[in-house]
Amino acid sequence: MIGFTSKNPNHLSTPDLDRLRQATEPLLRARRDVRPIRELPEAVRPHSLEEAYALQDLMAEALGPIGGWKIGALSPEATPLYCPMPLWGGFASSGSVIAEPLRRLRGIEAEIAFLLGQDLPPRVQPYSREEIVAAIASAHPVIELLESGYDDPDTVERFSFLGDLQINGGFAFGEAIPDWTTVDLSRESVTVTVDDMVRFEGTASNSAGTDLLRLVEYLANQGSARTGGLLAGQWVTTGSWSGKTHAAAGSTVEVRFSTCGSVHLRFA
Repeated sequence: MIGFTSKNPNHLSTPDLDRLRQATEPLLRARRDVRPIRELPEAVRPHSLEEAYALQDLMAEALGPIGGWKIGALSPEATPLYCPMPLWGGFASSGSVIAEPLRRLRGIEAEIAFLLGQDLPPRVQPYSREEIVAAIASAHPVIELLESGYDDPDTVERFSFLGDLQINGGFAFGEAIPDWTTVDLSRESVTVTVDDMVRFEGTASNSAGTDLLRLVEYLANQGSARTGGLLAGQWVTTGSWSGKTHAAAGSTVEVRFSTCGSVHLRFA
């Protein structure tokens, strides 16, 4: 996989980019040293979605190659929000033991993700739904791993939260979903358990709705100026079906969809 280079698609001024570069330092240090900060200094905080995205891009650039993109929406009609997912966060298969010392929050979310089998480079003509489906190699149940440079990310203001890679810390993926294009997601249920205790149950519970391809289309088309295009081998996660759940060191976590399979992991 190739690295991700920030392209400044929003054409922020040099002083604004310099200010946001200063914001990356405490966030990256907090993640790497597992010493979270309460909040960013006022002087370097992002003050718009464009600045939050620029902060994400600068953090991803510092963390190395990316393995894909996280995208979701607050409702089926809302404009999606998205961010790069650096490989530094860890991409693991189901059954893995998550043993990295950088784990602190051990937050988890149940999701469905797509693995791209073909490149979708930027172009003037938008990609059609059929072209998006053809470019997808497989779909998988996943557990998104949530980590943050903030002590309590729920208490920081919105753009600072988004700038911290939307608290992505990697993910674990299950086996490919057979005949994924035929699954009726409006009937799909999910259960999240931690140490065999049910922490969430729901049906059609993704806030973005059940048309998950809408999110991939948005990323491939409207998002292409920022992403530089989507690449074969990259993953696209498509929003939480369960909200945020916290585990602990030593916990075993399982996400089980009614049709789309299951994925599990253990935190060392």
